[in-house]
Amino acid sequence: MIPSVFKSTRRAFLQLALAATVVAIVPAHLRADDVDPSHWVIEADQARKLLAEGALLIDARGQDLKEDAPLQGAAAVIWQDFTNPDLPVKGRLLADDAALTAKLQGIGLSKGVPAVVVADSVNGWGEDGRIVWTLRTLGHSETFLVNGGIAALLAEGTPDLKSAKVPGDFTVARDEDYEITKEQLKELIGKKDVTILDVREPREYAGETPYGESRGGHVPGAKHIFYKDLQDKDGRVLTGDALKERLAALGIAADTQVVAYCTGGIRSGFFTSVLNDAGYKARNYAGSMWEWSAQDPKDYPLVTE
Repeated sequence: MIPSVFKSTRRAFLQLALAATVVAIVPAHLRADDVDPSHWVIEADQARKLLAEGALLIDARGQDLKEDAPLQGAAAVIWQDFTNPDLPVKGRLLADDAALTAKLQGIGLSKGVPAVVVADSVNGWGEDGRIVWTLRTLGHSETFLVNGGIAALLAEGTPDLKSAKVPGDFTVARDEDYEITKEQLKELIGKKDVTILDVREPREYAGETPYGESRGGHVPGAKHIFYKDLQDKDGRVLTGDALKERLAALGIAADTQVVAYCTGGIRSGFFTSVLNDAGYKARNYAGSMWEWSAQDPKDYPLVTE
């Protein structure tokens, strides 16, 4: 389990804003006029509008941050709810679609009803992006990350929520556009118009193994950018020219295939969500370094230069 290096400090305004609330279910035709389903990241005012109209609110913060300031009434999840329990495949989504369907219906996820996901953008690990990537990959195309996270959502008070129908009626139908396997990644090394990104800390890219990796280093040819380099100090993601310039410095253009990885696909899930929101073709290697580093070094090499 990834240590909480970004562990939350208690924030008084969050404690005041988090009042008892209830989450909502609505008819399948529900839409907020100004929310484009092709986008993965939405602003807090858009999120509040969706929630007022009946969207499902999902609290994706780590358990420690949930305990610090509980969000009553939200569907509470952690990324581990949908993955294999043990290393080295802990980052990978469960292969059993029926089990995943049951889990997602159990939190009230329904087809045609938007899901709004929040986490702590400053102190977390990008869990909101990982859950958005998870639900989009499993076929729920109206799942959104709130720009700025829970602090942005609650800046104007607790949103208006209603009660959810549990179980929901969503059924998993995977979209292969957003994920990649170790075998597929191996075949892309050195390919033209493909950029592999290691979004971990610089020390991890350089070869340190602080989070249980079997070996140190990075995938050959992978470029480095820390996932939080796509955020400002308030946890808001870069957009427009600022994002394009940051990615262009890595050789990424509009038609570049991007594959991101980290330790267990959490930080890279966030990174992938941000890039897909901006119109890039990005996939998350969810197995990431836990899985890759556990393979035969001859077949799945790592480098440190």
